[in-house]
Amino acid sequence: MNPTYDEIVKANSLRGNVIRKTPLSYSVTFSKLTNSEIYLKEEFRQKTGSFKIRGAYYKIKSLSDKEKKHGVVAASAGNHAQGVALASSLENIPCTIVMPKNASPAKVSATRGYGATIILEGTNYDEAYFKAKEIAKKTGATIIQAFDDPQIIAAQGVIGLEILEDLPDVDEIYLPIGGGGLAAGTVIAIKEKNPNIKVIGVQSKSFPSMYESVKQNARTTSGGERTIADGISVKMPGELTFEIIKNLIDEIVLVDDNEITKAMFLLMERMKFVIEPAGAVGLAYLISKKPSPGKKVVVVLAGGNIDMYLLGQIVDKGLAAMSRLLKLSVLLPDRPGAFKEIVDLITLANANIVEVVHDRLSSDVNAGSAAVTLNLETQGKEQAESLIKSLEENCVKFKLLT
Repeated sequence: MNPTYDEIVKANSLRGNVIRKTPLSYSVTFSKLTNSEIYLKEEFRQKTGSFKIRGAYYKIKSLSDKEKKHGVVAASAGNHAQGVALASSLENIPCTIVMPKNASPAKVSATRGYGATIILEGTNYDEAYFKAKEIAKKTGATIIQAFDDPQIIAAQGVIGLEILEDLPDVDEIYLPIGGGGLAAGTVIAIKEKNPNIKVIGVQSKSFPSMYESVKQNARTTSGGERTIADGISVKMPGELTFEIIKNLIDEIVLVDDNEITKAMFLLMERMKFVIEPAGAVGLAYLISKKPSPGKKVVVVLAGGNIDMYLLGQIVDKGLAAMSRLLKLSVLLPDRPGAFKEIVDLITLANANIVEVVHDRLSSDVNAGSAAVTLNLETQGKEQAESLIKSLEENCVKFKLLT
């Protein structure tokens, strides 16, 4: 059964007090950066921190009493897991979640906190889903699909209704694609009301499964390289989602981890929004490619569940990408005052020393020399380039590490 616009309207009517209508906020910063009129759909403000609660809640509310008695099982890297766990706890039914062994510890902990039984299996969604099917067959539990289910797709499509309600003259909508539930539901809602609005899906270059499937006009297994966007690391799109997206979506585009990192950093610094990698891919594409000058554009920020260890790396890498954190290795003669000469040049450039590592013992450091690794804070590219020029003019032997 294919999801319909009427099913999306029904899902909207049964949202109760659990599913929030999330804000749509205009961003001056990102409008200037992209030469577009950028509006951010704040799905990370949902309970559980992502849009996934929409589909999970509607699907579980729709189960029969007999199905609820046998409980539910789901496979997820994190966001769907939390949505299913919370919805199950609200309905007071047993819930088992299969998560990949490399799932974010924060997402595993949060899912367990909603009362679900957690099983760690495999290294990606597809392997976890295979285990979930085994459990369902053995126990009689209902599998709550992460994306390839008509009711799941319909409930995610309510996002499209909300966008049109708040910004009826939107020109383009950018949203992430993993398995395709969010994109499929949203594109149905949007195209039913206004076929002229463009809907663009964004995938990680490491897992371009929907992109390749649409390109080849057949579901295709694709991807497998490591990416920070674990929430959309799906090797093969769903059957339902593929057919819907193939027929209705306007375009699918790709981004890499560096572009995602920059978008996440800017969201934190400029908007004070903490967005997970998969949730930031739409904005990442807009910032890097600037494809929609002068257009009214909505970007769906799909989730905000990020591991704290990764968050620290994102900050450092974001600063480095903007030349505000400079890491360099300097080779010095091992004599008194040599390091002070370097510090004086850094001081003259008005840069700040964040960290110093002094090394005499490594095999690539000659006797009578010392290697010093410096992390420097600068005000941006111009100041960083000025410091580098000063070091070169003073014949300092150094190597840039960022």
